[in-house]
Amino acid sequence: MRIDWWTLGLQTVNILVLVWILARFLFRPVAAIVAARQAEAARLLASAQAARDEAGAARAAAAAEAARQAASRGETLKAAEAEAEARKQTLLAAGQAEVARLREAAEVDIAAVRRHMEDLAGDRASRLAVDIAGKLFARLPEDARIAGFIPGLAAALAGLPEAARTAIGQDGPVPLTAARALTPAEAEACRAAVSGALGRAAEIAIQVDPALIAGLEIDTPHAAARNSFRADLARIAAALARAEAAP
Repeated sequence: MRIDWWTLGLQTVNILVLVWILARFLFRPVAAIVAARQAEAARLLASAQAARDEAGAARAAAAAEAARQAASRGETLKAAEAEAEARKQTLLAAGQAEVARLREAAEVDIAAVRRHMEDLAGDRASRLAVDIAGKLFARLPEDARIAGFIPGLAAALAGLPEAARTAIGQDGPVPLTAARALTPAEAEACRAAVSGALGRAAEIAIQVDPALIAGLEIDTPHAAARNSFRADLARIAAALARAEAAP
Protein backbone atom coordinates (compact mmCIF):
# COMPACT_ATOMS: atom_id res chain seq x y z
CA MET A 1 0.00 0.00 0.00
CA ARG A 2 1.39 3.36 -1.04
CA ILE A 3 0.67 6.42 1.13
CA ASP A 4 0.04 9.70 -0.66
CA TRP A 5 1.57 12.14 1.71
CA TRP A 6 0.27 15.12 -0.17
CA THR A 7 -3.24 13.91 0.00
CA LEU A 8 -2.81 12.99 3.65
CA GLY A 9 -1.37 16.40 4.40
CA LEU A 10 -4.17 18.11 2.51
CA GLN A 11 -6.76 16.08 4.39
CA THR A 12 -5.05 16.92 7.64
CA VAL A 13 -5.11 20.60 6.76
CA ASN A 14 -8.79 20.27 5.85
CA ILE A 15 -9.50 18.61 9.17
CA LEU A 16 -7.65 21.31 11.08
CA VAL A 17 -9.49 24.02 9.18
CA LEU A 18 -12.79 22.25 9.86
CA VAL A 19 -11.95 21.92 13.53
CA TRP A 20 -11.02 25.59 13.67
CA ILE A 21 -14.20 26.58 11.91
CA LEU A 22 -16.28 24.38 14.19
CA ALA A 23 -14.48 25.69 17.24
CA ARG A 24 -14.92 29.22 16.01
CA PHE A 25 -18.48 29.19 14.85
CA LEU A 26 -20.06 26.17 16.59
CA PHE A 27 -18.31 25.04 19.73
CA ARG A 28 -17.86 28.49 21.26
CA PRO A 29 -21.48 29.65 20.73
CA VAL A 30 -22.71 26.28 21.95
CA ALA A 31 -20.38 26.51 24.97
CA ALA A 32 -21.59 30.06 25.59
CA ILE A 33 -25.19 28.92 25.32
CA VAL A 34 -24.46 25.99 27.66
CA ALA A 35 -22.69 28.31 30.09
CA ALA A 36 -25.59 30.75 29.93
CA ARG A 37 -28.04 27.93 30.46
CA GLN A 38 -25.95 26.69 33.38
CA ALA A 39 -25.81 30.19 34.84
CA GLU A 40 -29.58 30.58 34.44
CA ALA A 41 -30.10 27.17 35.99
CA ALA A 42 -27.81 28.13 38.88
CA ARG A 43 -29.70 31.43 39.26
CA LEU A 44 -33.01 29.61 39.22
CA LEU A 45 -31.70 27.09 41.74
CA ALA A 46 -30.42 29.92 43.94
CA SER A 47 -33.75 31.74 43.63
CA ALA A 48 -35.61 28.52 44.43
CA GLN A 49 -33.35 27.94 47.43
CA ALA A 50 -33.90 31.52 48.58
CA ALA A 51 -37.65 31.05 48.17
CA ARG A 52 -37.41 27.78 50.03
CA ASP A 53 -35.41 29.44 52.79
CA GLU A 54 -37.88 32.33 52.91
CA ALA A 55 -40.77 29.89 53.06
CA GLY A 56 -39.02 27.99 55.85
CA ALA A 57 -38.42 31.25 57.71
CA ALA A 58 -42.06 32.20 57.19
CA ARG A 59 -43.16 28.80 58.48
CA ALA A 60 -40.88 29.16 61.48
CA ALA A 61 -42.20 32.67 62.13
CA ALA A 62 -45.77 31.42 61.76
CA ALA A 63 -45.06 28.53 64.12
CA ALA A 64 -43.46 30.92 66.61
CA GLU A 65 -46.42 33.30 66.34
CA ALA A 66 -48.82 30.40 66.77
CA ALA A 67 -46.88 29.24 69.82
CA ARG A 68 -46.86 32.80 71.19
CA GLN A 69 -50.59 33.17 70.62
CA ALA A 70 -51.21 29.76 72.19
CA ALA A 71 -49.11 30.77 75.19
CA SER A 72 -50.93 34.10 75.31
CA ARG A 73 -54.27 32.33 75.14
CA GLY A 74 -53.10 30.00 77.88
CA GLU A 75 -52.11 32.95 80.07
CA THR A 76 -55.38 34.69 79.23
CA LEU A 77 -57.34 31.57 80.11
CA LYS A 78 -55.39 31.19 83.35
CA ALA A 79 -56.02 34.83 84.21
CA ALA A 80 -59.71 34.45 83.34
CA GLU A 81 -59.94 31.28 85.44
CA ALA A 82 -58.20 33.02 88.34
CA GLU A 83 -60.53 36.00 88.03
CA ALA A 84 -63.56 33.71 87.82
CA GLU A 85 -62.36 31.79 90.88
CA ALA A 86 -61.79 35.02 92.79
CA ARG A 87 -65.23 36.27 91.76
CA LYS A 88 -66.75 32.94 92.80
CA GLN A 89 -65.04 33.11 96.18
CA THR A 90 -66.21 36.71 96.58
CA LEU A 91 -69.77 35.76 95.70
CA LEU A 92 -69.61 32.76 98.03
CA ALA A 93 -68.28 34.92 100.85
CA ALA A 94 -70.95 37.53 100.17
CA GLY A 95 -73.61 34.81 100.04
CA GLN A 96 -72.40 33.28 103.28
CA ALA A 97 -72.32 36.71 104.92
CA GLU A 98 -75.85 37.40 103.68
CA VAL A 99 -77.02 34.00 104.94
CA ALA A 100 -75.38 34.68 108.31
CA ARG A 101 -76.99 38.13 108.42
CA LEU A 102 -80.39 36.70 107.53
CA ARG A 103 -79.96 33.92 110.09
CA GLU A 104 -78.97 36.44 112.74
CA ALA A 105 -81.89 38.69 111.79
CA ALA A 106 -84.21 35.68 111.88
CA GLU A 107 -82.88 34.72 115.31
CA VAL A 108 -83.42 38.28 116.51
CA ASP A 109 -86.94 38.26 115.08
CA ILE A 110 -87.65 34.86 116.62
CA ALA A 111 -86.33 36.07 119.97
CA ALA A 112 -88.45 39.22 119.68
CA VAL A 113 -91.52 37.16 118.79
CA ARG A 114 -90.79 34.80 121.68
CA ARG A 115 -90.42 37.74 124.06
CA HIS A 116 -93.59 39.25 122.67
CA MET A 117 -95.44 35.98 123.14
CA GLU A 118 -94.03 35.68 126.64
CA ASP A 119 -95.08 39.26 127.34
CA LEU A 120 -98.53 38.51 125.98
CA ALA A 121 -98.67 35.38 128.08
CA GLY A 122 -97.47 37.37 131.08
CA ASP A 123 -100.00 40.09 130.39
CA ARG A 124 -102.77 37.54 130.03
CA ALA A 125 -101.65 35.86 133.23
CA SER A 126 -101.51 39.21 135.00
CA ARG A 127 -104.95 40.18 133.75
CA LEU A 128 -106.26 36.78 134.77
CA ALA A 129 -104.70 37.15 138.19
CA VAL A 130 -106.15 40.65 138.51
CA ASP A 131 -109.58 39.38 137.50
CA ILE A 132 -109.38 36.51 139.95
CA ALA A 133 -108.12 38.78 142.71
CA GLY A 134 -110.82 41.32 141.94
CA LYS A 135 -113.49 38.67 142.18
CA LEU A 136 -112.01 37.33 145.42
CA PHE A 137 -111.74 40.76 147.01
CA ALA A 138 -115.24 41.59 145.85
CA ARG A 139 -116.44 38.90 148.25
CA LEU A 140 -114.56 40.44 151.19
CA PRO A 141 -115.96 43.18 153.37
CA GLU A 142 -115.36 46.66 151.92
CA ASP A 143 -113.24 47.76 154.89
CA ALA A 144 -110.81 44.87 154.23
CA ARG A 145 -109.83 46.49 150.91
CA ILE A 146 -108.58 49.59 152.73
CA ALA A 147 -108.07 49.15 156.46
CA GLY A 148 -105.71 46.21 156.14
CA PHE A 149 -103.40 48.17 153.81
CA ILE A 150 -103.02 51.41 155.81
CA PRO A 151 -100.21 50.15 158.13
CA GLY A 152 -98.27 48.73 155.17
CA LEU A 153 -98.50 52.04 153.29
CA ALA A 154 -97.25 53.91 156.35
CA ALA A 155 -94.34 51.47 156.69
CA ALA A 156 -93.42 51.87 152.99
CA LEU A 157 -93.57 55.65 153.35
CA ALA A 158 -91.43 55.59 156.49
CA GLY A 159 -88.86 53.41 154.70
CA LEU A 160 -88.15 56.09 152.10
CA PRO A 161 -84.94 58.17 152.36
CA GLU A 162 -85.26 61.20 154.62
CA ALA A 163 -84.79 63.63 151.73
CA ALA A 164 -87.65 61.98 149.82
CA ARG A 165 -89.93 62.07 152.88
CA THR A 166 -89.10 65.72 153.44
CA ALA A 167 -90.00 66.61 149.84
CA ILE A 168 -93.35 64.78 149.95
CA GLY A 169 -96.20 67.19 150.70
CA GLN A 170 -94.10 70.36 150.40
CA ASP A 171 -95.98 71.44 147.26
CA GLY A 172 -99.47 70.68 148.59
CA PRO A 173 -101.53 67.77 149.86
CA VAL A 174 -100.03 64.31 149.50
CA PRO A 175 -101.71 62.52 146.54
CA LEU A 176 -103.25 59.28 147.84
CA THR A 177 -104.80 56.73 145.47
CA ALA A 178 -107.31 54.25 146.89
CA ALA A 179 -108.96 51.19 145.40
CA ARG A 180 -112.39 52.66 146.25
CA ALA A 181 -113.89 55.77 147.74
CA LEU A 182 -112.88 56.17 151.41
CA THR A 183 -115.20 56.70 154.29
CA PRO A 184 -114.45 59.72 156.52
CA ALA A 185 -113.00 57.40 159.14
CA GLU A 186 -110.76 55.67 156.59
CA ALA A 187 -109.64 59.03 155.20
CA GLU A 188 -108.75 60.26 158.68
CA ALA A 189 -106.89 57.01 159.43
CA CYS A 190 -104.91 57.41 156.19
CA ARG A 191 -104.09 61.06 156.97
CA ALA A 192 -102.90 60.14 160.46
CA ALA A 193 -100.77 57.26 159.12
CA VAL A 194 -99.18 59.49 156.45
CA SER A 195 -98.48 62.25 159.00
CA GLY A 196 -96.91 59.75 161.38
CA ALA A 197 -94.68 58.28 158.64
CA LEU A 198 -93.55 61.75 157.52
CA GLY A 199 -93.05 62.98 161.07
CA ARG A 200 -95.22 66.05 160.56
CA ALA A 201 -98.84 66.96 159.95
CA ALA A 202 -99.81 66.37 156.35
CA GLU A 203 -102.93 66.76 154.29
CA ILE A 204 -103.96 64.19 151.69
CA ALA A 205 -105.74 64.47 148.34
CA ILE A 206 -107.68 61.28 147.69
CA GLN A 207 -108.39 59.85 144.25
CA VAL A 208 -109.94 56.50 143.34
CA ASP A 209 -108.48 53.87 140.97
CA PRO A 210 -110.30 50.50 141.01
CA ALA A 211 -107.33 48.97 139.15
CA LEU A 212 -105.54 48.80 142.52
CA ILE A 213 -108.09 46.06 143.40
CA ALA A 214 -107.28 46.63 147.05
CA GLY A 215 -104.89 48.89 148.90
CA LEU A 216 -103.38 52.37 148.75
CA GLU A 217 -100.61 54.10 146.79
CA ILE A 218 -98.79 57.43 147.00
CA ASP A 219 -97.09 58.73 143.84
CA THR A 220 -95.22 62.05 143.85
CA PRO A 221 -92.47 63.53 141.66
CA HIS A 222 -90.05 62.85 144.52
CA ALA A 223 -90.89 59.29 145.57
CA ALA A 224 -93.57 56.62 145.64
CA ALA A 225 -94.96 54.30 148.30
CA ARG A 226 -97.26 51.50 147.26
CA ASN A 227 -99.19 48.93 149.26
CA SER A 228 -101.81 47.57 146.91
CA PHE A 229 -102.73 44.28 145.38
CA ARG A 230 -101.86 45.64 141.92
CA ALA A 231 -98.34 46.48 143.09
CA ASP A 232 -98.00 43.01 144.64
CA LEU A 233 -99.06 41.38 141.37
CA ALA A 234 -96.56 43.53 139.44
CA ARG A 235 -93.73 42.47 141.77
CA ILE A 236 -94.71 38.81 141.45
CA ALA A 237 -94.81 39.07 137.63
CA ALA A 238 -91.38 40.74 137.58
CA ALA A 239 -89.93 38.03 139.80
CA LEU A 240 -91.37 35.32 137.55
CA ALA A 241 -89.93 37.03 134.47
CA ARG A 242 -86.47 37.21 136.06
CA ALA A 243 -86.68 33.56 137.04
CA GLU A 244 -87.62 32.54 133.49
CA ALA A 245 -84.83 34.68 132.01
CA ALA A 246 -82.18 33.22 134.34
CA PRO A 247 -80.02 30.45 132.73
